[in-house]
Amino acid sequence: MKSRARAVLATASGAHFVHDGFSDILYVFLPIWAAEFRLSYAQVGVIRTAYSGGMALFQIPAGLLAERWGERRLLAAGTAVTACGFVAAGAAGGFVSLLALLLLAGLGSGVQHPLSSSLVSKAYETGARRAALGTYNFSGDLGKVAVPAAAAFAATLIGWRAAAAAYGALGLAAALIVFALLARLTAGGAEPAPARADGAARSGWGIRDGRGFQALAAIGMIDNSTRTGLLTFLPFVLIAKGSTVAGVGTALALLFAGGAIGKFVCGLLAERAGVIRTVVLTEAATAIGIVAIVAAPLPVALAILLPIGIALNGTSSVLYATVADLVTTDRRSRAYGLYYTLAIGASALAPAAYGVLGDAVGPTATLIVISLAVLVTIPLCLALRASVAAPA
Repeated sequence: MKSRARAVLATASGAHFVHDGFSDILYVFLPIWAAEFRLSYAQVGVIRTAYSGGMALFQIPAGLLAERWGERRLLAAGTAVTACGFVAAGAAGGFVSLLALLLLAGLGSGVQHPLSSSLVSKAYETGARRAALGTYNFSGDLGKVAVPAAAAFAATLIGWRAAAAAYGALGLAAALIVFALLARLTAGGAEPAPARADGAARSGWGIRDGRGFQALAAIGMIDNSTRTGLLTFLPFVLIAKGSTVAGVGTALALLFAGGAIGKFVCGLLAERAGVIRTVVLTEAATAIGIVAIVAAPLPVALAILLPIGIALNGTSSVLYATVADLVTTDRRSRAYGLYYTLAIGASALAPAAYGVLGDAVGPTATLIVISLAVLVTIPLCLALRASVAAPA
């Protein structure tokens, strides 16, 4: 039983690695696209929003469809759609075609978070679920570290078009592997007809604590929008300080490496200090870190990216695991879909909104506004405190 659970976790983690690689490779390409297609900051933000928006739109449908068709087929199909989107993006001729292809790719990627999270939580229903989900989240950060750095290097050698198409081809192979492994493990299959009929009799999202879920979702929305806002404008700020495109890839790798560490460190911290104290600490550290990036010269800014990444990405691991504590098992896929729709929807809107602000005041001032916005999560933690029974 334990070996099967570990195998399911490894497969879901592999899918997370690939999909987070697709998502965060965009941050390497955005400055390149801005220069090649002469895009404004608002257009850059809209491109990022197209991908994240596609992801957000398909979170709830993915969760609902999984209850009927199973996670396995949807996860593999979504991965293939995303991969094809990036292969085609390698031939994009301008802003509109990029926008359409990334929206399609984002729709495909919308299956990953709710379905993989559901697979892992079901596999560890009676085991160390929080630790397993922490490992799953960590795998995504490995993709964020490795793929953008590799893509930045590849883009300097063979161009961004070939780099995007090559990673898309790897994604197609990953889709086949994920399907085959889950089928062998008999995981993520469709429920038997009687089970579906019983489930159909039950309505709702399976949320046991509405007030707590609302507070958790609000914190997740702000946390995700802070991350995408920062990552959208960080390359432009670093380039203004004298960085190259390859240097931006290295900077993102440092930030994501810190995020990978943060998934483990913050999970352990939450077990000892409580969810509330951990979230307050990481969000405050994120706000301070963003201001430090703006004020520091390039060498110092690069040096502090890793610890900032710990705070920036570490919060999400604590939040994701808490979702399962607030919902029933039979509605977990759709509850995760709802949570990810809200969180990723906010992250999708943030680059476009901050892009308009960036055109008005510049990327540096925009980062300052982002650092202030993240502090709104701190009072929200008070509403969440009773639901998670965490120390004040």
